[in-house]
Amino acid sequence: MAIKELTKKIRVSDSILLKQIQLSDSKDIFNTIDSQRSYLGKWLPFVELTRRLGDTEGFIKKMLEKPSDNFVFVIHYNSKFAGLIGFKDTDSQNKKTEIGYWLSEKYQKKGIVTKSVQTLCKFAFEELGMNRIQLKCAERNFPSKKIPQRLGFVLEGIERDGELLSGGVFTDLEVYSKLRNE
Repeated sequence: MAIKELTKKIRVSDSILLKQIQLSDSKDIFNTIDSQRSYLGKWLPFVELTRRLGDTEGFIKKMLEKPSDNFVFVIHYNSKFAGLIGFKDTDSQNKKTEIGYWLSEKYQKKGIVTKSVQTLCKFAFEELGMNRIQLKCAERNFPSKKIPQRLGFVLEGIERDGELLSGGVFTDLEVYSKLRNE
């Protein structure tokens, strides 16, 4: 099956651009993961499994095979790669999706992800016709939890042992949601 590269771009601010992921992004993504394994690996289980460039290329190819189910965007901050953000587990029939994200350590505390999530919520509600968006954050990942809290998401509860982190340790996930009419 041929993989079609898409070029959807969403301008978040003068300094933040979301660009739909392409195979050509694989080196930036892999190099960031590889150089920040300890930092990113604390909360992101895929870091441990991303051992070579081919792993990242495989992930991107999978996303490109089903772009309508997997809108994944590269975050550019001042034209530099900063991280990834996108929709996962989209259920078009029930008009709901989940947003996931990660950001390079050097771009933390600039409001990049908060602004990007806010923009993707608008995109999901207005362009994709979604009714519900959820975010899941590890219970002890305090910086990540601040994002849905800032944006008026509702804490629905705890998904006990919801994610297996590196080292075989489970973490509870806080589940936040926002509805179109909120």
